[in-house]
Amino acid sequence: MTDRILLADYIVSADEKGTIYKDCGIEITNGIITNIKKFTVDELRLFGGEVEDYSGQVIIPGFIQTHIHLCQTLFRGFADDLQLLDWLQKRIFPFENAHNRKSLRLSASLGICELLLSGTTTIMDMGTLRHQEVIFNTLIKSGIRAFAGKCMIDQNDLLPEFKSTTEKELDETYHLAEQFHNSNNGLIKYAFAPRFVLSCSEKLLKKTKEMMSLFEGSLYHTHASENKNEIEVVRHMHNKENIEYFDSIGVLDKNTVLAHCIHLNESEIDILKEKDVRVAHCPSSNLKLGSGIAPIPTYLKKGINVSIGADGAPCNNNLDMFKEMHLASLIQKPVHGPTSMDAETTFRLATIEGAKALHIDNITGSLEVGKKADLVCLNFYECDQPVYYDENNIYSLIVYSGNKNLVESVMVDGKWLVEGGFMTRGDEFEIYNDASIEYKKLLKRL
Repeated sequence: MTDRILLADYIVSADEKGTIYKDCGIEITNGIITNIKKFTVDELRLFGGEVEDYSGQVIIPGFIQTHIHLCQTLFRGFADDLQLLDWLQKRIFPFENAHNRKSLRLSASLGICELLLSGTTTIMDMGTLRHQEVIFNTLIKSGIRAFAGKCMIDQNDLLPEFKSTTEKELDETYHLAEQFHNSNNGLIKYAFAPRFVLSCSEKLLKKTKEMMSLFEGSLYHTHASENKNEIEVVRHMHNKENIEYFDSIGVLDKNTVLAHCIHLNESEIDILKEKDVRVAHCPSSNLKLGSGIAPIPTYLKKGINVSIGADGAPCNNNLDMFKEMHLASLIQKPVHGPTSMDAETTFRLATIEGAKALHIDNITGSLEVGKKADLVCLNFYECDQPVYYDENNIYSLIVYSGNKNLVESVMVDGKWLVEGGFMTRGDEFEIYNDASIEYKKLLKRL
């Protein structure tokens, strides 16, 4: 691994002080940030590694998305204009049920390409019911940092053929965690992923939480309180609200990440705070499915950790963090006022707060000495309109004006995975073509 210094106009650290460095460089040794400072000409001349000049660019921490469905990327544009339970029953469950190993690999590859090319360096993926090892192997090949796990389903009234037995789900999950947790030099970790209350027996939810304790650094990742119809079914099944039910069976703690959390009462919000549960906010998905708007400013005022995820391509229909940040900020302002969800706060949800949600903020999420070199180089000359930028408007330009076209290069663990706007591992255009062919084959299997 080559030691290097990256020089840039600005370095946005996302550290606790919100430090922005001007005309400085980042020194990287063996994939670790070892210095951030203004280097002299002599220091650069005598440096034994590579000096890379990103003048005219801004370096930021890589984005961290805490709720993704890579298995669904192939279904983009084929599950529109439906509410959640119809979306699952009529489109998503049948499509996921039709996956074979090849279609799943291409769906995951397609999603990872989009994520990396738009600046995301770490994800938490929900996985799918069958062939989960394919997703893990695809993640490893890509070089991205990821938490992932087999999507666990042992009951399914929406599509009865898309489920397994409780015992088989637990057995397969254990062996996958044993094989892949902390794999690829620690880049890959296991996230236990029971789908949601409607698809999981109480035994499955509880036994999965117990199993998680065997794998230090793993997480518990599921959906909660996304849709009012979903919540009504949960009430009918358990005579409790969604979060209250989770709490009653002992699956909530600091290692639990709940996607959505839109429709919560005050008692449930207090439970999230008390148990230190993490919330993955998915604004585009919530709007497109008509599910609602999560009260994120309320959660933040309570001290609840919030991060951001794009969810899946069929309910978004992009995996671009720039779009998620833009919406995450704007949708709150009509209710909570124009000063709520300011650009810097939103940017932090997409970076360091995502790392905190995954308990990896000691190694990534911000650009600080001692942390892994997970970073993105942004070229503001690629903006739709020419802009002047400095430390006073960088957050604004990223959150309110930014898009994936800004992304010039992406580094994970000290390795360039995107350079000059192109993938360094694999040909994205070949993946696009093969995915299109495989999608047509999948349709015939439905």
